[in-house]
Amino acid sequence: MGILSRFRDIMASNINALLDKAENPEKMIDQYMRNLNSDLGKVKAETASVMAEEQRAKRALDECKSDIEKMQNYAIKAVEAGNDDDARKFLERKSVFVSKEAELTEAYNLAANNAVRMRQMHDKLIADIGELESRRSMLKGKMAVAKTQERINKIGSSVAGAGHSISAFERMEEKVNKALDEATAMAELNSAPKDDIKDLAAKYDNDTAGVEDELEALKATLKNKE
Repeated sequence: MGILSRFRDIMASNINALLDKAENPEKMIDQYMRNLNSDLGKVKAETASVMAEEQRAKRALDECKSDIEKMQNYAIKAVEAGNDDDARKFLERKSVFVSKEAELTEAYNLAANNAVRMRQMHDKLIADIGELESRRSMLKGKMAVAKTQERINKIGSSVAGAGHSISAFERMEEKVNKALDEATAMAELNSAPKDDIKDLAAKYDNDTAGVEDELEALKATLKNKE
């Protein structure tokens, strides 16, 4: 495929649609830009060549016109000098140049049109590359945001998973507490009934009479000393 044909195909295609199919859009964007800049170098060289061809065709045409003018002037001088044979030769040569001029004019017009088209395509390619450079920065910015969003989504999923784990932990905690309460209740049920009579009897088993007698004796002793 020729440079210009490939260039037209690339610029006519929906680059964003192509990027959607790519596994790594950022790499594809960079590759497209490398391809376009490579094409630009080739287009510049081709444009320079076509423009040089236009200049060559222009010089050849100008030289032919100059030769026609010279033969015309020589023919005039020959007639003025009375040398019709010489004038006839100059006019014959002029006729050859006139025929050549038509061919050179056609070649120059073709070269000039080619130069205009190449220059237009060259300028359009530069403008499109500039636009795509701006779009590349924008697309890379969007891709960075998308990657950040993707990481946030993954973290959100992890947090949601942690929430499930916490809920499960709380359910287990409830079961443990319930089991402990049931075990404590069962222990109370299994213990012997409390005997209140024993506690009441212990109250009267304490020997406090001796202490009271001793206290009264102490008080009497202190009173006698006064």
